[in-house]
Amino acid sequence: GDAGIRSVVSGLAAGKRVALANKESLVVAAPFIEKALRGGTGELVPVDSEHSAIFQCMQSSDLSSISGVTLTASGGPFLAYSAEQLSAVTPEQAVKHPRWSMGPKISVDSATLMNKALEVIEAAWLFGLKADNIEVVVHPQSIVHSFLDLHDGSRLAQLSVPDMKGAIGYALTYPARRQSGLMPPLQFAGDLRLDFIPLDNSRFPAIQLARACIRQGGTASAVLNITNEVAVEAFLNGKLAFNRIVPVVQQMVEQYSGPAFSSFEALLEFCAQLRTRLATSIIDRT
Repeated sequence: GDAGIRSVVSGLAAGKRVALANKESLVVAAPFIEKALRGGTGELVPVDSEHSAIFQCMQSSDLSSISGVTLTASGGPFLAYSAEQLSAVTPEQAVKHPRWSMGPKISVDSATLMNKALEVIEAAWLFGLKADNIEVVVHPQSIVHSFLDLHDGSRLAQLSVPDMKGAIGYALTYPARRQSGLMPPLQFAGDLRLDFIPLDNSRFPAIQLARACIRQGGTASAVLNITNEVAVEAFLNGKLAFNRIVPVVQQMVEQYSGPAFSSFEALLEFCAQLRTRLATSIIDRT
């Protein structure tokens, strides 16, 4: 969550390479992270598998030829659920991801596709893209980790088994690629298939909300992230229905978003105060 922001900024200010797995830092405080990058010798290398894939594909491309990116999403455990079924989802169901072994919060985010929404915002800042240049497609196998979209109609993709060791290793050894033996190569023999399914925004509206936050700017993305953290905690504690998480986040973004802060400390204070205020506001909207 946003608890990682200060560490990211401090690492960059100290001239370190930051292998960024904490997408929330960019979602909440991207202008201050960009300032730290411009003002020193630090560098930022993404570790999220989707952004690592895009970053890797960019190494072999003329940046002026890039038209956008397409992030792949596993779709989570409820891809085929109806709206009625989503209303009855339990915390025990939501934390069982079909592809990745993760903690409870990020597993719920994957189930609502809010994790992908955060990644859309992260991609906008990492790669200097507008909201309309970031697409999302559901890819249940999680083998194609993302696409780099080019002006000539081509798409470049990075493929590997669904294992974070590859993205972590690349961030640590970039620009070299070292043989570690920790991650098995992708095998084409056997029952390998790659499916791509259009995203149903009516059942999973988090992506559209992320695009709206990018366009709005200011504190909108920060409010989205903080509200989602509080809402997911309420859901895991049995105080908020699963299908209310994203609508509640949207309501709070509309209510609490404002202009950007000029001070890093002022932003962190806003985040802390908003988190306290939301603890009761969200429950009132069950």
